[in-house]
Amino acid sequence: MSFDSIFFISVFLPIVSALYFLIPSIKAKNIILLIASIVFYSFGSFSGLLILIALVIINNLLTILLKKNKPSKAILILGIVINLSVLFFFKYLNFFVSDILGFEAVNLGIAALLGISFLVFKSISLLIDIYKDPNNTDIKPLDVLLYISFFPQVTAGPIARYSQFSSQLDIRSYDLESVTLGIRRFIIGLSKKVIVCSSLAKIVDTAFNMSGELDFRLAWVAAISYSLQIYFDFSGYSDMAIGLGNIYGFKTLENFDYPYVSDSIGNFWRRWHISLSSWFRDYLYIPLGGNRKGTLRTVLNKLIVFTLCGFWHGASWTFMLWGFWHGLWTGVESLFKGTVKKLNSNRLSNVLMRVYTLLVVVIGFVMFRASSVAEGFSLISAMFTGFRLNAATTVALSILLNARSVLILVLAVIFSLPIKKLMKKEGKALTIAGLIGSALLFALCILGLSAGGFAPFIYAQF
Repeated sequence: MSFDSIFFISVFLPIVSALYFLIPSIKAKNIILLIASIVFYSFGSFSGLLILIALVIINNLLTILLKKNKPSKAILILGIVINLSVLFFFKYLNFFVSDILGFEAVNLGIAALLGISFLVFKSISLLIDIYKDPNNTDIKPLDVLLYISFFPQVTAGPIARYSQFSSQLDIRSYDLESVTLGIRRFIIGLSKKVIVCSSLAKIVDTAFNMSGELDFRLAWVAAISYSLQIYFDFSGYSDMAIGLGNIYGFKTLENFDYPYVSDSIGNFWRRWHISLSSWFRDYLYIPLGGNRKGTLRTVLNKLIVFTLCGFWHGASWTFMLWGFWHGLWTGVESLFKGTVKKLNSNRLSNVLMRVYTLLVVVIGFVMFRASSVAEGFSLISAMFTGFRLNAATTVALSILLNARSVLILVLAVIFSLPIKKLMKKEGKALTIAGLIGSALLFALCILGLSAGGFAPFIYAQF
């Protein structure tokens, strides 16, 4: 089941919400959300649901052992190994067998778990937090199950910390205003997916499918379109998850902060997929030594962290290259930290820094999207050397860049910028306009969903 499905919007969500608001007890509300999350997850695969429950039981046992044997590094390491083994088995086994060892891929006969990477990272953060402070967290098996399977976040995050989530299970408040804001936030996310991403996906898919025939025109259009598509796809999912959380009284931390206005790659990662960036920072980068052991060690740590971050996204050399690419440039920025700071202090050079950041990000996303390393380099090569115009690209551009897609591209660029922050206050007139706009957007989304043909959320595969 997906947030952008007619069944979720017209059946699942209304039923869950009606039951939730009709029942007064907060504990009963949590049970409703738990049942809803299990039902939501079971739509992915029943075998996946059984493995999810097994994973929750194992992690509950590990948390009990951690609290009884404090502090036990051996139990923590065992827990991390178990969780990573589950991730390896379902996500990386075939890559290791076929791409590393050169044998034929293994047919597991079991559907991959929905959002397996997010489930495992949530579980590991739970164990590490208990290990660091075993006296400060009251662990309840049903709370852990709801934390890991919470349906607004289970497919693609954000990766909430257990302490932040569990603190809202017994005490949380909501009113008509917060519910209304949650609904509006959900509709904004749905609009990003249905209206913006569907149009951009047509450009991207066509261009990448003809990567060997591109000249620089379509190569750049494809690269920019995909950078916008993945931003609106994932920030749209985050908007929907945050909105759903608001409806049920949960406060979820923001996951994006207009990353395309960043003036360095380091700043980009403080604004892009914030929950994942902070996870790698807290549980990998800092334990490796962070920036406390000299500049060269800092560069090495960043290369390791970003390469593993790329590998987390998928069992493919393209993801690893994408991660290494970002690690390389964040490392360069660490080597020339003073120069970067000086350049960003000047208005003209700051503009150049923003252009540099966008260029690095866009090139990286080409490799991220490519089905193979060869395809990625082919499209990147066309971006910078494909100056011999060809008929195939001309025809493709004339078909793809119609009035609607050009309008969507322009609007996508505009709304990827922090124009909302330019508004000091949202007055009554703007509030009414926002409500009317949300209703119109929702109507457009329903019409679009009725037509069908939408691809799954990009980050759902992770």
